Amino acid sequence: MKIFCILGDERAFRTKSPTMFSTVFKRIGISAAYVPFKVFPDQIGAAMQSLKSLNIDGANVTIPYKSSVIPYMNILSEGANIIGAVNTIIRNDQELKGYNTNAIGFMDTLEERAFNVTGKKALVFGSGGGARAVVFILNWLRASSIQISGRTSKRVDDIINKIGGSATSLEVMVKYTPTANIIINTTPISSFDDSPEFARFIENQHFKECELIVDLNYGRQNNIWQNKASELGVPFIDGFAPLAHAARRTLLLWTRIDVEPSEFLKAIDAI
Repeated sequence: MKIFCILGDERAFRTKSPTMFSTVFKRIGISAAYVPFKVFPDQIGAAMQSLKSLNIDGANVTIPYKSSVIPYMNILSEGANIIGAVNTIIRNDQELKGYNTNAIGFMDTLEERAFNVTGKKALVFGSGGGARAVVFILNWLRASSIQISGRTSKRVDDIINKIGGSATSLEVMVKYTPTANIIINTTPISSFDDSPEFARFIENQHFKECELIVDLNYGRQNNIWQNKASELGVPFIDGFAPLAHAARRTLLLWTRIDVEPSEFLKAIDAI
C-alpha cells in the first residue's frame, strides 16, 4: 500500500485533495491512502524528515509552505527551481525531489479552453506560490505583458526579478483602468466575506479588452471574479479545472499512471 499526504497549515484540512485523490485511487485500482497533515512553521524540516522516516511515497504542499520546503529538497525540477515554489514531492528512498504541477496544470487548463496567451496582456493578482507558477507559464507562453499586483512589494519584486513581469498596484489601477486580455486571481480573496475592501475594488473596476478571467480559488459563493466575468461578458474559470489538471500531473509523477482530469472533476463533484 502506498501512502500520500498534503502538508500545510490548518487549511490542509479544508482542501478537497484528500477526498479527490482517494476517490481516484479507488477508481483506478491503486491501493493507497491520502491524508492531510497540519505543520507548524518551525517544524518544516521535521516534516520533511518524517516523509523519509515514515516512508511516505509522495506529498503535496499547500499554502503557506510551497517555498519553505525548498531548502529540504535533494533535487528540484527545473520549473520548481525557477518558480521558487514546490507543490509536489516524490520520495525516492532517502531522497526528496520537488516539482511544481500548479504551473503545468494552469497551462493545461488554458490549452483545454483553447485560450492562446501568446501576444496577450495579462494581469495577475497576488504574489505567493500560485502567482509565481502563473507568471512562469504566462512568460513561457510569451504573453506580451504581465502586470502583477500584490500586497507585498518585496515578493512582487522577487517574482519580477526571477521570473518576469512588471509591478502595478491597486492605487495605480484606481487612476488608470488596466488593459488586460486575461486576468488571474491567485489571492485567497474571492468574495466580500474574504475582504470587503478588495471585493469592492474589483466590483468597481472596468477592465479593458478582457477576454478571460481565472480564479484559482474554488467552491466560493458570490464569487466576485465570476460576477465580473459575467458583467464583462467573458468566460470564467474557477480553481477546480487547474486543480484537476495539476492533480493529473501529480499522480503521473507519483505512479506513472495518466488519469484524465475529468476523473478528478468527477471525484470533486461527488464530494
